[in-house]
Amino acid sequence: MTGPQRRQQLIEVGRRLFAERGFEGTTVEEIAATAGVSKPVLYEHFGGKEGLYAVVVDREIQALLGQMTEALTKEGAHARALLEAAAMALLDYIENSTDGFRILVRDSPPGQSTGSFASLISDIASQVEHILAAEFRRRRLDPKTAPLYAQMLVGMVAIPGGWWLDSRRMKKEDVAAHLVNLAWNGLSGMEARPVLRTVRDRRE
Repeated sequence: MTGPQRRQQLIEVGRRLFAERGFEGTTVEEIAATAGVSKPVLYEHFGGKEGLYAVVVDREIQALLGQMTEALTKEGAHARALLEAAAMALLDYIENSTDGFRILVRDSPPGQSTGSFASLISDIASQVEHILAAEFRRRRLDPKTAPLYAQMLVGMVAIPGGWWLDSRRMKKEDVAAHLVNLAWNGLSGMEARPVLRTVRDRRE
């Protein structure tokens, strides 16, 4: 194999093992043995298991963010259509890149501040903020709360997506439809100044 071919092979092997066993459960010895190379070859390309993991995670993040960005940047699309496209994009990624999704939802290795599922959700949510802010202004709601609702909406799709991956009890399109049903109808009935009822009752 050429150097680039060997590097790609190690990435594919690492991706599969990290998905099956997690970062902590995967050893350098396993990666090297599965790839049919010696440990020094792995160190030469990535500096160790941590370096390989970082490359795998970065590739998955870029792939998912690319799909989400494409779904959320359709010119002239209605807000609900964008929400539907975003839900389908995430479910498509979960279905077609199962190993990648399993890696992203696991905890990052100690000392790694990026690449966690929480940081990924935050990155995706930041792309949803401007869409929600525009919709909030149109409905005379406070656009300053858009970042919070963006986090909630993206998380609301991502967590059930993991459940669907394991259960497969419903069709992908049906899962997306139910997610959008809850999100959209919830948004359409939002109060301009929500207050917890228990707090309001105490005030009264």
